Amino acid sequence: MNTVLSNPFFGLKNDEFFPNDIKNRNFIFCTFETVFKLWKVEFLQHLETLIFFKVKVEYRKSQFSLLKSYLFNINGLVIIEIWNFKLGIFKELDDVKQLVATIKKGDLKPIYFLMGEEAYYIDKISDYIEENVLDEAEKGFNQMVLYGRDVSIDDIVSNAKRYPMMAERQVVIVKEAQDLSRSIEKLAEYAANPQPTTVLVLNYKYKKLDKRKALYKAINKVGVVFESKKMYENQVADWIRRVLAGQNYNISPKAAQMLVEFLGTNLSKIDNELNKLKIVLPAGTQITPEHIEENIGISKDYNNFELRKAVGQRNVVKAHKIAKYFADNPKDNPMVVTVSLLFGFFSQLLHLHGMSDRNPRSVASALKVNPYFVNEYLDAAKNYPMKKVSYVIGVLREFDVKSKGVGSKAMPEKDLLKELLVKIIG
Repeated sequence: MNTVLSNPFFGLKNDEFFPNDIKNRNFIFCTFETVFKLWKVEFLQHLETLIFFKVKVEYRKSQFSLLKSYLFNINGLVIIEIWNFKLGIFKELDDVKQLVATIKKGDLKPIYFLMGEEAYYIDKISDYIEENVLDEAEKGFNQMVLYGRDVSIDDIVSNAKRYPMMAERQVVIVKEAQDLSRSIEKLAEYAANPQPTTVLVLNYKYKKLDKRKALYKAINKVGVVFESKKMYENQVADWIRRVLAGQNYNISPKAAQMLVEFLGTNLSKIDNELNKLKIVLPAGTQITPEHIEENIGISKDYNNFELRKAVGQRNVVKAHKIAKYFADNPKDNPMVVTVSLLFGFFSQLLHLHGMSDRNPRSVASALKVNPYFVNEYLDAAKNYPMKKVSYVIGVLREFDVKSKGVGSKAMPEKDLLKELLVKIIG
């Protein structure tokens, strides 16, 4: 490798892209020698400007979609294939950054209605407004935090219509506003003519407004309606990587997957654990499974990720070692979670068996997994023919019911897991 252009869109002037990292980057600016190898890219100096221009054009056309570029060299011409994910979380992350940037500039709206299934972004935006819009001297008289279960819409309107005292504006934050869901539409009258010196923030978690009704339309005209959507599990690892990249940290795919499997899709919990890591690890660190094990307490060798891998390889000894560890630590490794993850894994294998194109790119896209893990799925598909996969899915359904206490005759979880592994691998 000779040279790689840095990413101008994110201002990463000194970024270095290594071959095995290319799959995790949003934008790649490079050219090829005559032979293409997956994730192995060679660079030609004289074509850099051309490639930069072509990627820049494609970026403009993307309309904020997340792009991952796979680059091919055919007869000396560079072709850029755009893999356009259905953006979801990454557009949402950019929307949050843009919203915070406008607030920081002082471009404040009279109403911020923060709604949706994912509480993490709602809390982040609300906390930023609470901490930064007013200075400490102004907060005493001009900042008020209310809770939905303790107030009515009339109370909120009454406080919002107050004039600020010795300040340009006042801030009224309503937390847990979803407790007012039955009467929230009564706020439409105020939203149609809000107090210009008040910044009203409503945290409407786990629910959302009906976009056909008056309140949504009124707020959308004068303020901000932000919807925070719940993330799918297969999106969380990429979210972790992107958040850490913005803070000058990297994380290995396995380490990111360990966090997802241990903490699920709860972004607040994940963010708390990442903050712990950032306290003990200097900026620029590549976070590894060893860091996760030492500082968070998730075993790098005995977890559902490793169990899934052992089952896929039909490694009986390793699978039963992990099962024994789970039996000794049942609170951290509930049977219900293990069965659910194995069910997802074998469902993906069933999908894989139905694919005619086994190209790693196609597999990663179809199964919605990081390309780093594609070989694991391809190897598992060789070990489990389609008929066996169908049988295992039936077994997992049976044991899912048993793990919840139905028809198991009070069998301990450790024995249930052993029996499950025998039926799958044996």
